[in-house]
Amino acid sequence: MMAKRIIIGICLLSFCCNLFAQKPPKRELRAVWIATVENIDWPSRKGLPSQQQQQELIDLLDAQKRMGMNAVVLQVRPVADAFYFSPFEPWSEYLTGRQGQAPNPYYDPLAFAITEAHKRGMEFHAWFNPYRAVFNTRRSSIASNHITRLHPEWFVTYGDTKYFDPGIPEVRDYVTQVIKDVVKRYDIDAVHFDDYFYPYRIPGKDFPDYNSYRKYGNGMRQDDWRRHNVDTIIQMLSQVIKAEKPYVKFGISPFGVWRNIDRDPEGSQTRGGQTNYDDLYADVLKWLKKGWIDYVTPQLYWEFGHRLVGYQVLVNWWNDHAYGKHVYIGHGAYRLKSNAAWSDPYELPRQVLTNRNLPHVEGSMFFSAKSFANNPLGIVDTFQNHLFKTPALVPEMPWLGGKAPFSPYFIDAFEKDNGLEIHWADDDTSHRTRQYVLYKFKPNEPLNLNDATKILSIVPQMPDPVFLDTAYQSGQQYIYILTAMDRLQHESFPSAPLKVAAHGGRVYFYFE
Repeated sequence: MMAKRIIIGICLLSFCCNLFAQKPPKRELRAVWIATVENIDWPSRKGLPSQQQQQELIDLLDAQKRMGMNAVVLQVRPVADAFYFSPFEPWSEYLTGRQGQAPNPYYDPLAFAITEAHKRGMEFHAWFNPYRAVFNTRRSSIASNHITRLHPEWFVTYGDTKYFDPGIPEVRDYVTQVIKDVVKRYDIDAVHFDDYFYPYRIPGKDFPDYNSYRKYGNGMRQDDWRRHNVDTIIQMLSQVIKAEKPYVKFGISPFGVWRNIDRDPEGSQTRGGQTNYDDLYADVLKWLKKGWIDYVTPQLYWEFGHRLVGYQVLVNWWNDHAYGKHVYIGHGAYRLKSNAAWSDPYELPRQVLTNRNLPHVEGSMFFSAKSFANNPLGIVDTFQNHLFKTPALVPEMPWLGGKAPFSPYFIDAFEKDNGLEIHWADDDTSHRTRQYVLYKFKPNEPLNLNDATKILSIVPQMPDPVFLDTAYQSGQQYIYILTAMDRLQHESFPSAPLKVAAHGGRVYFYFE
């Protein structure tokens, strides 16, 4: 028995060494979903004072930043309500406990969240649920000015949930205006949808859109008509978002299976019980092919070797169906420790490393924030100390335009008790600079800016840029290089290298 344990221990140690030997990519999206519906992640409960809500969000963002994340996906419209001041929809009940009641003392949670995310150098993806209007018809708080009261003819009830009817043209116009308003007034980096278009099927019940189908079906098969309805709003939103702000990304996080191969030769070798195309009426591949969306984040919440929907099957399938856009994988962090497969501490790290070996998979999103609260299976340590230890730039989207800023330049360096304080400046009169990338090398190392392990920090733009290198050791020689990035992460040409050495209590530096 002891010999068997030793062999298992050696195998695990060997696997661990191989797992983390791979060099990290320089560009990789790393994000966590923060769900607000039913107070899943934030705020922790309804009715908290504003200051406590703010502190909880700060703590969440700090925790994600420490794990190495470079983006946050916050649910700002869970049920036709708002985590921001909206001219269209009431304040969310998940803030105060009563829909329509503003935070007290007053603040705008969306504006606050954007500021705090950008302060940490993280992209902010505003997550909208387009069609869910009342989460639970028996117990949800409904304000007098909620859209379900103003236009009851736009809605249907399916199970305990009330939904917009996607087949009604006025519904699509309304949802588009709600999202356009946010794009226009807030400094978001992306509009994000999850998998709720037409809802998941309830066994034995069809979605009750009979009236709108009779009125607007125009002779189409009902399934085709439903897909047409979803296609229409995706195209509308794509046009509106880019017309308002061309740099704002539009991303969709669909259910993990587009279609099974037994229904379509282009489908995956899976046997998913429900699919995007056939059950949710979301033809995600069409949206990618048409260029209506900028990224897709399929929710691959299954493990390697799953008998119906194996992770390895689906991640390869989505990699092969990117159509020139970005694929980020949605991981089911909430499943950690839920069964034998997800009690393997290497399941989730293995998924991330598999992503990195596929040419069209450019990052990960994790559902959801609270899943990391107690460091299950040491996953937070694994991310922070291994997989995401090195900062990563967000992958570029060339089709969105943008232009790299002018190069910054070093101006001074001072040895402090707790490290080396580095100062720089830039003459970017175009005001494109949003962040700086600071690289650090030893004198005998090649100055390779593609080596992500040499990224010391990604620093937000500030009036008088400064960074304290706490890993600096007095008496050692170092070479620093600096670049600037615009909001779409286009990187400038590098600065002249700053060579630093300390001798006799003084810091000497020179540029090349």
